[in-house]
Amino acid sequence: MTDAGEAVQTPCVGPAVWRGGDLANNREEWILRLSSYQLAEIDSAVKEARRRDLTLLKLTAADFPLPTLAHELERIAEVLEYGRGFVLVKGIPVEQLGESAVSAVFWGLGQYLGCPVPQNADGHMLGHVRDTGHSLADPATRGYQTRAALPFHTDGADLLALLSLRAPRAGGRISLVSSAAVHNEVLDRRPDLAERLYRTYFFDRREEHAPEEAPYTTAPLAVRRDGALSMRYNRCYLESAQRFPRIPRLEPVDVELFDLIDDVAGSPDFRLDIDLRAGDLLLLNTHTIMHARTEFEDHDQPELKRHLLRLWLALPHRLRTDGAREGVTPRDVIRPRNAASQAGTNPRRQLI
Repeated sequence: MTDAGEAVQTPCVGPAVWRGGDLANNREEWILRLSSYQLAEIDSAVKEARRRDLTLLKLTAADFPLPTLAHELERIAEVLEYGRGFVLVKGIPVEQLGESAVSAVFWGLGQYLGCPVPQNADGHMLGHVRDTGHSLADPATRGYQTRAALPFHTDGADLLALLSLRAPRAGGRISLVSSAAVHNEVLDRRPDLAERLYRTYFFDRREEHAPEEAPYTTAPLAVRRDGALSMRYNRCYLESAQRFPRIPRLEPVDVELFDLIDDVAGSPDFRLDIDLRAGDLLLLNTHTIMHARTEFEDHDQPELKRHLLRLWLALPHRLRTDGAREGVTPRDVIRPRNAASQAGTNPRRQLI
């Protein structure tokens, strides 16, 4: 692993360093539009999965055969892990497929990229991103359960997959930014702050921990291995962890660092904005990409409200720079919450 002092003085290089302003003018470089032949393969794979009468949790890549699309997914996996870190797949016919078939397609494609991991303490493996009416002021609420704007952050797995089923009436724009590009800009603008990227910080677990576990986790914001950067950042969790009196207080200089990260990530020159439409599948590497979302306004009719499916995927073969990001450890007993049933799907029970 690269020495932290050396890493502070060394800019990141390679394809993971990019600026949104450059990619916005070359969209075909990071978009895959599914062909009619590839869609026919997906349809055939759904029929094969149904023939085998499996629940989602038991569905593997072998149960979801994609003779030629599998090679494209291998290329995507290389881009996610070693390239720019994200791909947008367009054209999944979510409106024609039923809910179970959409879930099977999403899960089946995910099997070619990584291993699904739990997204909350209930053990949900297939998540539903939609507004449940809760507020982030509640420490037990997470961003995907609200319609609030979410600043740039990373998630708790190696890969994040989002499949849009329905777009909101307004807002809800997704923005991506290269973590390495942000790192380099911090180093360039404020080398005195760059060292703090490699210090250990405390992150709130938002009540998703067992009674015997600490209600927070610790990690540096940045780790380097052989020059490759991995970022872990969520200002909401960093600041809400301050509610625990036992952890050190954030210093003014830490707030300066967070402000600079947010300022750089939110700059039009650095960020890439994406409006997800129904049938769009966004795949990104959370080690190398931070993402954000604008506040959205939903439709009045429940059947038209914004709805995304979410997978968290672990990369079993990744030489991880900051340890495994394997989701949220499920616990057997959890306080009941009226939104729990809306937060995700347990694939053990969902038939295809």
